[in-house]
Amino acid sequence: MAGRDLRALFGSNDRVGTDEAFTNRERQWAQVAAAVSEHLRRISDPGFDVQDLETARRNVLVFHGIGGIGKSTLSRKVEAALGGAPGRPAQWGEPSWPTSPVLLPVRIDLARSAGVDFERLVLTLRMAFAGLDRAMPAFDLALLRYWGHNHPGESLEEYLRRAGLVHRLAKALPGQVQGALSKAAEELALPGAVGSAVGQVTTAVVRAVRERRTAARALAGCPRLADLLEAEPDLDALSFYPHLLAYELDRLPEKKKVAPIVLLDTFEDVGDRTHRDLERLVQRVVWLMPNALFVITGRSRLQWADPALQGQLDYTGPAAWPQLAAHLPNPRTAPAAPRTDASSGHTGSNRAAASSDSGNAVGAEDAAGAANDVDRSGTAGTEDDAQAADADRQVLIGDFSPEDRDDYLARRLAHTDGRPLIEPELRAVIAERSHGLPLYLDLAVQRFLEIRRTRTPEPADVDHDFPALLARTMQDLTEPERHVLRAACLLDAFDIPLATAAAGLPREAPARRLVERPLVLEHPAGLWPYHLHGVVRSTLRHADDRTDDSWSEQDWHVAAQRAFTAIGDRWTNSTAGPAAGPGANPGAGAAGRVVLVACLRQGLRLARDHRLDLGWLTDAAWAYIGDSVWEPLAPPSPAPSRSAAGPEADRSGAAPATTPADMLVETLSALTRRQQEHRARTVQRLAAVVDSRLLPEDLHLMALYYLAKAQRDLGHRAGSRHGMQTVADSTSRLAPAARRGLVHLLRLAGDFPAAHQAAQHLGWKGREQRVLGDIHWPHALLDRAADHYLRARTEAEQHAIAGERATSQAQRAFTLAFTDPAAADDEIDLATQLLNGLTLTATTFTVATAALIRVAGTDAFERPALQLRADTGNAGIGAARAAVELAFTFHHAVTGDQNGTDDALARLREITAEGDHRYYLDIARFMAGQHSDTSSDVRWLEDERAVRSRWRALVTDRRAGLPPL
Repeated sequence: MAGRDLRALFGSNDRVGTDEAFTNRERQWAQVAAAVSEHLRRISDPGFDVQDLETARRNVLVFHGIGGIGKSTLSRKVEAALGGAPGRPAQWGEPSWPTSPVLLPVRIDLARSAGVDFERLVLTLRMAFAGLDRAMPAFDLALLRYWGHNHPGESLEEYLRRAGLVHRLAKALPGQVQGALSKAAEELALPGAVGSAVGQVTTAVVRAVRERRTAARALAGCPRLADLLEAEPDLDALSFYPHLLAYELDRLPEKKKVAPIVLLDTFEDVGDRTHRDLERLVQRVVWLMPNALFVITGRSRLQWADPALQGQLDYTGPAAWPQLAAHLPNPRTAPAAPRTDASSGHTGSNRAAASSDSGNAVGAEDAAGAANDVDRSGTAGTEDDAQAADADRQVLIGDFSPEDRDDYLARRLAHTDGRPLIEPELRAVIAERSHGLPLYLDLAVQRFLEIRRTRTPEPADVDHDFPALLARTMQDLTEPERHVLRAACLLDAFDIPLATAAAGLPREAPARRLVERPLVLEHPAGLWPYHLHGVVRSTLRHADDRTDDSWSEQDWHVAAQRAFTAIGDRWTNSTAGPAAGPGANPGAGAAGRVVLVACLRQGLRLARDHRLDLGWLTDAAWAYIGDSVWEPLAPPSPAPSRSAAGPEADRSGAAPATTPADMLVETLSALTRRQQEHRARTVQRLAAVVDSRLLPEDLHLMALYYLAKAQRDLGHRAGSRHGMQTVADSTSRLAPAARRGLVHLLRLAGDFPAAHQAAQHLGWKGREQRVLGDIHWPHALLDRAADHYLRARTEAEQHAIAGERATSQAQRAFTLAFTDPAAADDEIDLATQLLNGLTLTATTFTVATAALIRVAGTDAFERPALQLRADTGNAGIGAARAAVELAFTFHHAVTGDQNGTDDALARLREITAEGDHRYYLDIARFMAGQHSDTSSDVRWLEDERAVRSRWRALVTDRRAGLPPL
């Protein structure tokens, strides 16, 4: 029978399709099919012994995931699919297991709301076999003895009726159990009155079994029956009776053999870390029924393979449950080693994040943790392969993929003609906000129907956080775990010490428990390996929290301050440390850089969203710019924030950019984005920061310096000179760089003698060697310039400044590309390697231009040159545009293409019209052997004729070195 969405059916007067939508989960079905196949092979093996209590158990498959991910739906679908083809989703395909023994699915919902206690669990298992129409004397006699002792005066039939279990199998069970009693009495030749007394029959059975009488041959095959019948018939004894049930199932004739598949849903309600009494009883059932496969669904992994649980559970450790041991945490006694880089390990589980991949468990980075969702035991073909046999059987159920989210919404509600009721625009908003969580999709559908009663829903109506998700998320968490959860939602990523510090707790135990739950995802290679499921984090941060222990606005602010301080401590205690500025970076290096960037990303978000003082962010910002690497830093646009909300907040709940933290975020964002944005946009953003005067003086001068630098790239010489001079005259850490900037302005204006004189006093902090190279190459003193760039690169290596090292090498490759194309090939390769992992747009253009110059005069020039011309134009970097046109001029001069040369000269005239980079036009004329009609205002270091001669010689030398046509 097809599932029906009754809430949707009664949510509208319109006749709409409300069939239950079930999307994908094909990999989960493949896991089930593989587990069933392996289980059938194992129990069919001649050596299999149902009474062997020492062999490791491989009869458990666990699906775990966050609340609302679809575990119960999956459990119901698996039950239906195992029961026959009509109940199997079409996309799951035909199973490959044998037709005998017959699969017998038994689904038991262990949710507290279902009211299933252990007694009912055992009765449900027995009722499932009532359809076999066979008494199970060993189990039934024990059950009758237990029942008479614990339910005096209440028959089994009355109990089943009162419990609402009135289906056909429930009606048949009391008769079968009573029949087992009568048959035992008959076989033992007990008088009629005695034969109806359970106690006397069981006493006689015990005596007969121990004496191995022929009349009790069927029961004597179970050597533990007598002990169970003699034991006190309490709940503890009842938990051992499934051993008798397994024995009876094993005795069934071949033609009637069945393979029970027991689906235990909502396993998280069985107990918790402190109270495992019910879990211990359930575990006994699983252990004592090795001929049944148990498919368990719940929010957390089973911890049965953890030896630390010895004493709380009967059967523990990886030797007992080899297929449940793949994610055991490290011993709690071993302290977590501090992580200093992206590749360091963590003393926790090796669980990978469940991402959107058609609803399957896949790691956060493409495939990290994909083994969580691949059961190789079903493909091994034989149990000789121990690795396949003990494949991980704890499967994290992942979120819906974007495609599956849209498919779910399209099929969930439909017009009578099959058209989706929810419009594509609304489906897109819901799908994005859901982060793939099916429960969110379900709640959004209900909200859609509610709004649709009065008007047509709009995208803003479904861009919504649901408080109901809070209740579902927190219902099985302890109070300390909820405290850590709220603190963790302030963080993009965290580890156990950081989450504990943010929560302000004196011990790590709650955080350790929390990270083992499926609402916390893991990327083991990250500096901070854990992060909250996206929809859980969004709901915690933005939905109306009406739980009893909800946080006030002050609570959120204080927690944000604790998290901010803890992140700052992490940075200052790492190898990164506060840097002295661009000229000195004692903490440079891959490990320190990873820590710095990670701390900055989280610290900037916290300071901006919660209006915190800058604190350690000031020194961190200086350390960040010191390497000139420019990793992306800026957090997403402010979302509605609890502690940012107030009268001045905008409609989204985010406060306007009116704090120093806002301005620091904007500054660093502009610096990183300038590698992708047009320089005009960079000038616009940094000018707004400078005009706000919200930053402290040293950071204000930082913004002013980079504003002047961007203005220089655009040819805004006056504004750039004013900014550079202001910074140069200050005590800012960027004063040496600003003095270098003034030298560059002199060079760009064509005043080489003044630039050369000023460069003599720059030193390392002012990048003197690179500046001298920049002055000498326009004079075609290319070998001298290359030597300066080599010295600049060596100094950068000594100071561990990656960006400066790459820039100096790129300039060296550029100069040598004119004089020695063969040697330049290696220099270009080295520059490309040094740029790996850096975001330096101008330097990248320099390397690409060097590659063009190296092949100038050949057919390999034209296509990449046209592309580079377009790219530099889009970036708005004047120097890069001029250098590309210079490469075009060199190429056309070598090939003798006068039209091409004239076109390149025309473009250079346009680029240098404002006065900057005018010497590029002179150099281009020198290459082409042309003279200007007007005198040039460029002041060279020597006679212009010497410069002209050297550039023209480069053209003739390249032409002579080309192979003949």
